[in-house]
Amino acid sequence: MSLDRSSLIPALKNVATRLRIESIKSTSEAGSGHPTSCCSAADLMAAVFFAEMRFDPRNPGNPDSDRFVLSKGHAAPILYAAWAEAGAFDHAELLKLRQIGSDLEGHPTPRLPFVDVATGSLGQGACAAVGIALNARRIASDYRTYVLMGDGESAEGSVWEAANVASVEGLDNLCGITDVNALGQSRATMWRHDLDEFARRWRAFGWHAVVIDGHDMAAILDALDEARRMKGRPTMILARTVKGKGVSFAEGKDGWHGKALSKAELARALAELEKQFVPLAARGPAANLAHQIAKPASVPRAVVAPQPVAPPSYTIGEEVATREAYGTAIAKLGQADARVVALDADVKNSTFSDKFEKALPDRFYQNFIAEQVMIGAAMGLAARGAIPFPSTFACFLTRAADFIRMAAISQVGIKMAGSHAGVSIGEDGPSQMALEDLAMCRAQPNMAVLYPCDAVSAERLVALAAYHPGPAYIRTSRPKTPVIYANNESFTIGGLKVLRESGADVATVVGAGVTVFEALKAYEALKASGMTIRVIDLYSVAPVDKKALVAAARATGGHLITVEDHYRAGGVGDAVADAVAEAGFTVRRLAVQEIPRSGKPAELLDRYGISARHIVEAVRAVAGRAVGASH
Repeated sequence: MSLDRSSLIPALKNVATRLRIESIKSTSEAGSGHPTSCCSAADLMAAVFFAEMRFDPRNPGNPDSDRFVLSKGHAAPILYAAWAEAGAFDHAELLKLRQIGSDLEGHPTPRLPFVDVATGSLGQGACAAVGIALNARRIASDYRTYVLMGDGESAEGSVWEAANVASVEGLDNLCGITDVNALGQSRATMWRHDLDEFARRWRAFGWHAVVIDGHDMAAILDALDEARRMKGRPTMILARTVKGKGVSFAEGKDGWHGKALSKAELARALAELEKQFVPLAARGPAANLAHQIAKPASVPRAVVAPQPVAPPSYTIGEEVATREAYGTAIAKLGQADARVVALDADVKNSTFSDKFEKALPDRFYQNFIAEQVMIGAAMGLAARGAIPFPSTFACFLTRAADFIRMAAISQVGIKMAGSHAGVSIGEDGPSQMALEDLAMCRAQPNMAVLYPCDAVSAERLVALAAYHPGPAYIRTSRPKTPVIYANNESFTIGGLKVLRESGADVATVVGAGVTVFEALKAYEALKASGMTIRVIDLYSVAPVDKKALVAAARATGGHLITVEDHYRAGGVGDAVADAVAEAGFTVRRLAVQEIPRSGKPAELLDRYGISARHIVEAVRAVAGRAVGASH
């Protein structure tokens, strides 16, 4: 900054007052929002935006700009007010807060160019900030990442997952700020204004912790300077604040969370706030700090175009687990495209993501057993241009279900992979068997859900997922399965493969992953008895090829059977049923319908009704022939 402290501090205090005013006015106009949560953070926001960060309000996507994540997303109005104050858009837009035609939503989303990830589900911002900070290392940039958190969300376990990973990674380019205003939604927060409790915890997690008065502008600036000088570890600034600061009748009082001011209350609050402005010279740098914002250095970088990905190289009939083919595929992708990164949660030798680590260790991020920060960090990396592949056992991804939901809202291109899906994993038992993961991911309207059955389809689908706009989920299997596709076979997101068909088919059987092979076994058994079926590999579970499924149903007498290594709700059966319902077809669904137990994979497939034997029985039933009838 070109201003000295004596001029800068009063100017920043006035910015903070304007941010409070704009936050209160916009929430009152909307009739909803969280004005008191904005007021407690106003001094912190003023200092970070107008004295600390380097960014270009007219080009918020600049890869070398400092990044800001508002983890306490309910304070969105003050984020919008700060960007308007910086000149990103007209102040008049602030009064459209929460209107259906405005991108200034109740909580921030990346519909706004200055928002990297959607926030508002508390405890997620710190995880995303870890990924954003890691991305600076990936592109060799000196940009810094700032994340503003609430004290209430510090009760979330994901915050401490992020704290662990940031410390282990030595992310000294990451600065957290906790707005300790001591009041949550329904009561006082866990540690209220005991700043020493916060400091002890952050220091125990390996962070440099600085305790300040969050309304003392000089102290805020000193803390930000200290964070910038810190090397080898991230910094957390713990700021004691007052909820509703600046508005006497709400200051530090419970019961004001998420409550907009009435017209009378607004008038009273504005009158109080107007009196808090510090007189400044009418003209000069202090009159408009937006002109003083430091711009990021322009760093020229060569644009390295992705190279062609090496094709699969398998032999028909070769037995390869799709989880292993996944590891091969991401390693090939990483070597072809510098944007590709991989994240692990201490299962790299089971998901085979260790193949990526061996080839490209600098772009492999170990999160240990912490799935929430793994997905959150992947979101942050994706928001800044990386193509991240976080992978773990599919059942453990459910621990990060809320992060997956927010990734979909953020529309960021994370490419998740879940291995060890279904009862086919065998003896490890139900705690390790993902049987609801397809439902979890299919529920997101913009997520591609892919389920390869062999090594060739696995490699091809991983490559397609990498460049699919938006999030994707790839379900891989533990058992080795035979390669059935030629290495040059092509696939599409939203496609399927018809593996067996004839003009005399009495039913269509739709499988995915391991059940494709059960369907093929059933085909052979039925063919031997004089009956043929159509067999479909539904490798794209979302989106699905609706036209092809309807055509298959029409060609086989309306007899559709799905078979899946998944619970009945939300998986392959529901995907097919949704696709054909408008055409008047119904689906007979073979799925796991009870809590399974340990056993051999073949035993479990049969016991839980998804083996070839059950497919044969289902076909004979829907085709109108008695089970066991001779032909």
